[in-house]
Amino acid sequence: MPDEAPISPGELFGDGVFETIHLRPSGPWLLDEHLARLARSAALLELEIPPLAGRLAGLVSDGPESALRVICTRQSQHVTISPIPAGTLRERLSGIRVVSAGVGSPPPWSLAKAKTLSYAENFAARRWARERGADDALWLSPDGHALEGPTASLVWLAGNELCTVPPDEAPILAGTTTARLLELAPSVGLSPAYRMITIEQLRGADAIWLASALRGLAFVKALDGAPRRPSRWTPILLDLLGY
Repeated sequence: MPDEAPISPGELFGDGVFETIHLRPSGPWLLDEHLARLARSAALLELEIPPLAGRLAGLVSDGPESALRVICTRQSQHVTISPIPAGTLRERLSGIRVVSAGVGSPPPWSLAKAKTLSYAENFAARRWARERGADDALWLSPDGHALEGPTASLVWLAGNELCTVPPDEAPILAGTTTARLLELAPSVGLSPAYRMITIEQLRGADAIWLASALRGLAFVKALDGAPRRPSRWTPILLDLLGY
């Protein structure tokens, strides 16, 4: 007789949504923004989720930082706290090598704007990048515009403009860390900008980063095998975000 599966159908088939939140000694960072995105993701799956703010607001990290994950399916909700992987912390400190890869146009039913449990292709993309001597991938649209990484948003510096891809125009997941970074950019003398950029234009940027809740910002030190100089802005922007 087969064993009874210890997981719900939602977890088995990826029919659910989740958020990963940077948990600090002061509590969950950008909690409201993460819960708002969780609700948007759930709406795209026609998934009802219960109120979670009261359950999460009082959680704190026992150390300098932790990973808080909220997982919701049609059958269950889970909250977990775990250490941030050493590799993620290393990427924040030392930077990453990125290789670009084209992806097809999303179908009408695409869930690209939702943070779903179906992350197998995202992790496959990162493995593909590692097989090519990089640390992560950067997805490109069929017409050559840079979109996002498998688990991170794209940020770049062009002169005094701090830029990211507009989630209203591109098939990407809106980044909570990136949105806060651009909101704070004027406090360090940078102008925030949302705009599309081709991969060729991106190669000429003054600096490039991938941004996510646990990484904070990881400086892109090589793009498609071409080394890039470190940016003096990396520690400034990390400090601005409290990492």
